[in-house]
Amino acid sequence: MTPADRSGLEAALHAEVDGEVRFDAGSRGAYATDGSNYRQLPIGVVVPRTVEAGARAVSVCARHDAPVLSRGGGTSLAGQSTNTAVVVDWSKYCTGVLSVDPERRTCVVEPGIVLDELNRRLARHKLQFGPRPSTHSHCALGGMIGNNSCGASAQAYGKTVDNVRRLEILTYDGQRAWVGPTPPDERERIISGGGRLAEIYAGLDRIATEYLADIRRGYPKIPRRVSGYNLDSLLPENGFDVAKALVGSEGTLVTVLRAELDLVPVPAYRSLLVLGYDDICAAGDDVPRLLEHCEPTQLEALDGRMAQLMREEGAYLDSLAVLPEGDSWLMVQYSGDSQEDVDEQAHALLRALGRDERDRDVAFSDDPGREQKMLRAREAGLGVTARPPDDRETWEGWEDSAVPPERLGEYLRDLKGLFAEFDYGRPSLYGHFGQGCVHTRIPFGLRTAEGVAVFRRFLERAADLVASYGGSLSGEHGDGQARGELLTRMFGERLVTAFGELKALFDPGNRMNPGKIVHPNPVDGQLRLGPAWRPATPATHFGFPDDDRSFGRSVMRCVGIGNCRGHTGGVMCPSYRATMEEEHSTRGRARLLFEMLGGHPDSAVQDGWRSTAVHDALDLCLACKGCKSDCPTGVDMATLKAEFLSHHYARRKRPMAHYSMGWLPLWARLSRTAPRLVNTALHAPGLAGLGKRLAGVDAAREAPVFAEESFVQWWRARDRPAPDPADPRTVVLWPDTFSTYFHPAIARSAVRVLQDAGFRVAVPTEPVCCGLTWISTGQLATAKKVLHRTLGVLRPYLEAGTPVIGLEPSCTAVFRADAPELMPDDQDVQRLAGQVRTFAEHLVHHAPDDWRPPRLARQATVQTHCHQHAVMKFDADRELMRRAHLDAEVLDEGCCGLAGNFGFERGHHEVSLAVGELGVLPAVRAAAPDSLVIADGFSCRTQIEQGSTGRRALHLAEALAFALDGNLPSDRPERLAVRPAEPSRTAGWATAASVAALAAGTAAVVGGLRRPGR
Repeated sequence: MTPADRSGLEAALHAEVDGEVRFDAGSRGAYATDGSNYRQLPIGVVVPRTVEAGARAVSVCARHDAPVLSRGGGTSLAGQSTNTAVVVDWSKYCTGVLSVDPERRTCVVEPGIVLDELNRRLARHKLQFGPRPSTHSHCALGGMIGNNSCGASAQAYGKTVDNVRRLEILTYDGQRAWVGPTPPDERERIISGGGRLAEIYAGLDRIATEYLADIRRGYPKIPRRVSGYNLDSLLPENGFDVAKALVGSEGTLVTVLRAELDLVPVPAYRSLLVLGYDDICAAGDDVPRLLEHCEPTQLEALDGRMAQLMREEGAYLDSLAVLPEGDSWLMVQYSGDSQEDVDEQAHALLRALGRDERDRDVAFSDDPGREQKMLRAREAGLGVTARPPDDRETWEGWEDSAVPPERLGEYLRDLKGLFAEFDYGRPSLYGHFGQGCVHTRIPFGLRTAEGVAVFRRFLERAADLVASYGGSLSGEHGDGQARGELLTRMFGERLVTAFGELKALFDPGNRMNPGKIVHPNPVDGQLRLGPAWRPATPATHFGFPDDDRSFGRSVMRCVGIGNCRGHTGGVMCPSYRATMEEEHSTRGRARLLFEMLGGHPDSAVQDGWRSTAVHDALDLCLACKGCKSDCPTGVDMATLKAEFLSHHYARRKRPMAHYSMGWLPLWARLSRTAPRLVNTALHAPGLAGLGKRLAGVDAAREAPVFAEESFVQWWRARDRPAPDPADPRTVVLWPDTFSTYFHPAIARSAVRVLQDAGFRVAVPTEPVCCGLTWISTGQLATAKKVLHRTLGVLRPYLEAGTPVIGLEPSCTAVFRADAPELMPDDQDVQRLAGQVRTFAEHLVHHAPDDWRPPRLARQATVQTHCHQHAVMKFDADRELMRRAHLDAEVLDEGCCGLAGNFGFERGHHEVSLAVGELGVLPAVRAAAPDSLVIADGFSCRTQIEQGSTGRRALHLAEALAFALDGNLPSDRPERLAVRPAEPSRTAGWATAASVAALAAGTAAVVGGLRRPGR
């Protein structure tokens, strides 16, 4: 489109569509690709508030002859969710369940609803939608219909096409109708009525009649045929089902506005049988024999290569631990109405196979928790294989072929032979073996002309191979651009011609997701990388040691899986959960950073580190680090954000919050001169508001109160000799800013408990800091200086190997993760990373055998700090609480929303509280009045206390210290400093002077950071 055409389209959409219309660079960049190898920059993005608004958007696009792409979760692996078109994103607002009929087991939904959310709403009826892809936490029903999604449960419930009853559709030229099974008399009535709908039905009737024999002969008779249009649904024996014919058409024919779905009962009981094999081909050989003797709910497979990758990456080790002996495994799940029934099904299969539950290569479980551990290893396939530690990047392209299950072992051997012929090494092979569907990721060379040419030759050979087995190019992910060009090798010319006629019937102008399935773009065209891709390779502060010291490679950890778009559980991505915006997901931000690196002439981001679009997307990143652990490929957006901010503000004035909160450790030390006056200034009417404005703090936030006596001041007053660093009983208690200056009772409590456990505590009394606040605000050069100074103070302890005990999770995480990445060549940093421990880790793993923690015997609601979840994990804390007889409910409600400086910064308060209200704050309000609320993180405690919960949270060290003293804590422990009373006039003048001095000091620091001439 010309700029004038684009401008006119944008204006019309703004004027006529009830929705969010975005043609800006940031939005277009965030939607430029999906989970595939392909990239096409959209014309613009429309987020309709209603289904009717979405239909109106299509109408406006038709009037302006603009292509349209409907998008749900955007996780497609074949390129069907990326196009130079107007993207209609249904997933933010069009998420309704319009009706549920429990008797008929049906429901009507809007296209944007996520599968897990639909099943949550159906749970009270004990019903569910049967197909369950591995993206179930974030895939939208509209996308499932577009791709004909399957998943592991398809063994029992079939593909999406088997569970769709009717669809409300809209053609590009405006015809709207409900479609479904259409008997001959109904077709005759529609055709006789004339008009566009009659034209469509007459055309469908003609295609079904003309190509009847070709359809019956040319469609593979296998359970996992997803490739091609579903012309077989138009056969007389299949009821001339127009809805099913449109399922899997990837938005190339119609827009789906609503869907009536068939539902199935939620199984009451399940069991899981895991069988070990010498290799994956032997497992494939055994599939037909298993299917002869059982009808499982799932029959999944994973191979030894995937298990090896998990071990190398340190991922899903608990899942591997419960697998039986073998180098490959088949997982057979049963479901039924009683535990006896499902157990007997498993044992009957074992008897038929001549195996026994006690065999070393057999594992049986009817425990749901253990089953989930086993199945998690299989569900993790894409994430685990995407970034293997051997540095061979793996890609989609031939990731879901399918063959008749009875020929599976033979096909696997030929496929492995093809890998060897093309020197692709040993890609992992796994998948839905009960239906002959094989998943893999292959190290295609997509950065050079030679590599791309080999990629193309491999796909052609692989397509011929699977066709020779009577199989399907795609058994789950669809054709899109990855396989559209190869369809003649599977279906032949006549059926592909029929596909073209179906496309022309519904979309004669080729405006619906053009270039996919029919008249497809080449499999090696529009690549996200490709031989012409020339990204920037900027120098960085962080070393990115796990990514070949490359910022770009770190950005490219994101392969589009989309777990960051999940709605519940885990930590990532809190800003997406609050906003439901693609650009505020980890994936959306990674896409924009990819665009920022350039490499393509049409890159959405043309101004590099200075980009406003990238800054705006990162602005709502809480730097919670949830993605570092919860993203299957380990994207660390907190680190990427810090790196970006360091360059974005280089030699420029920063936001005042970067000076006030970014330099918080310095201001905290300065507060020692007059803590009461500082507290008065922070809370006095008028002065507090002025101070917040000067500091860039949101007016709605209440400033934390400085302790009158800091922990270090208390420690110095004890005047005890420092213990010998070489003494094995010596530990360094790290005096972080938050436990020292705001909540010193925590550090004092930790001393009490550590000494009770027999340790000799040392505390650095010189100014030290981990540099967290400078890192989170992107002041990385300063952070390095701070860390260098700290290492100098700690050097005697580092040389002696003395453990360093962290109380504040975010500071401990800096030493474990951020500092080694920021200073990867500094041996003292590496030593510190190995010596730092959490409070619980030290007591659980290193306390004397005869020490027992005090008995608390209380219930507790526990919030895990995001950085602890991501970096240190929480296993030791759970164990310490168990030993202390603390009945702990550890919340799985995501981030608290405050996240260090984020929740205090002006403009973030609303999002911060919205994140908290998604789970943590309601959970704390719901906690029993006599239970404890435990949160080791300063941010978590502050959010809980300022979030209208009526509760104050304790650090675990405080709870244990209370118990040691026989004084179990109450709901409102007297720990926090008391807010000063209303100041006198004299105090007011002194306070004003303090504020002025602080402001002057800030200005001096700001001025000192500027270079001459700026």
